[in-house]
Amino acid sequence: MSRETRSPVTSAERRSFDRLVNFTDAVVAIGITLQLLPLIDVAGPQAGQSVWDVVAANQGQITAFVLSFVVVIAMWSTHNRVFNSMQRYDGTIFTLNVMWLLLIVFLPWPTSMYGNAVNDQVIGPGGVGLLYWWTLAAISGLGSLIAFHAGRTPNLLEPDARYDEGQYRSTRRLTGSVFFLAFFGIGILSEFFPVVSPYLALLLIPINAFVRRRTQRRQETPASVEERSTHE
Repeated sequence: MSRETRSPVTSAERRSFDRLVNFTDAVVAIGITLQLLPLIDVAGPQAGQSVWDVVAANQGQITAFVLSFVVVIAMWSTHNRVFNSMQRYDGTIFTLNVMWLLLIVFLPWPTSMYGNAVNDQVIGPGGVGLLYWWTLAAISGLGSLIAFHAGRTPNLLEPDARYDEGQYRSTRRLTGSVFFLAFFGIGILSEFFPVVSPYLALLLIPINAFVRRRTQRRQETPASVEERSTHE
């Protein structure tokens, strides 16, 4: 593993990194909000209908919205943990992050198509599910690459994140890799078993929680572990 000279972060670098983080969070917030737009156009109950009839008639759009919302929040959470361990960025991080944001903003379109296909019961070998799930896979893959590059570039990391760079890379990269492989596989399955696909994605919620707890344990510095042992 190559090591760089660990120069102190300048005030200009810190301001630039903070602006990148703020910009990223703003774009993610907009991307999540755009997921709701197809539901805004859903008309309310007509004569003789209840609100539950409307919900049942648009359950595909509602399911796609909730699923995308939860998944994007989970991926943003992982992305946030990576950026919280950094103090500056380089050209590679910037490029990967822009591509990650591009797909976050692009996601509402395949989400809308996926929801409409479920409503119309035409989901299957037409490729709509493949586009939707593989877009999620690409977002996860880019997030994994961001974590991988940050781990291989210690100069980008905060001092307290450098105590074990091998653990940093393996743990951060694990989350993105798991999500990437899962979404890639679900995309293929959606062509043959479209009804089952959304339920398979729900399994990623406990998996993400498990990886997050593992990450938090590995973020503990040797000093903090020793201090905790002393108190015990």
